[in-house]
Amino acid sequence: MRYMIIVKATADSEAGVMPEEALMASMATYHEELMRAGVLLDASGLQASSKGWRVRYRGAGRSVVDGPFAEAKELIAGYTLIQVASREEALHWTRRFPNPAGEGRDAEIEVRQVFELDDFAPGEAVERFRRMDTA
Repeated sequence: MRYMIIVKATADSEAGVMPEEALMASMATYHEELMRAGVLLDASGLQASSKGWRVRYRGAGRSVVDGPFAEAKELIAGYTLIQVASREEALHWTRRFPNPAGEGRDAEIEVRQVFELDDFAPGEAVERFRRMDTA
């Protein structure tokens, strides 16, 4: 089972303020633990939304809008992707995740299970994705 631990943006991360050394050390320790346990697939932070863009779909049209985005309270600042045997193991690792805003400050992370090809109805499109996964 793959789970994504999603780090929501804070006012500091959206302003481009880099994490303090103590938080970076906590994150490094956490990711080292995930690596030793063999569950870490990927982890990364994201630049502020001012450096990004969105594609908006309206009918058949598409438009590109440069950041920053007004909906900053829902922006994603980073993620950690883990592969574990159960929801309980994912919860174990989530509870250990360092506070992304720094200890004692308000923050939020979100966890979602990643779709697997077996979650979809069988068909040619799913088989095409399977072939891509093995290429």
